[in-house]
Amino acid sequence: MRGLLAKRMKFHLLGAFLVSVGAAALFKFGVAEPRKRAYAEFYKHYDPMKDFEAMKAAGVFESAPPK
Repeated sequence: MRGLLAKRMKFHLLGAFLVSVGAAALFKFGVAEPRKRAYAEFYKHYDPMKDFEAMKAAGVFESAPPK
């Protein structure tokens, strides 16, 4: 029984480190990278003036009345 806590602590610390690195990698490649690609693709073809004119025509803005 002597040294059991220290022996188990090493095992659990190593396991916790591996699980946390795995979870971080899974989040990065499963969530963050696809989100970055989606934003890049959206803004590649986004025209803010066209969007502004559409919102202005719909009457969204009080300071820019529709024509």
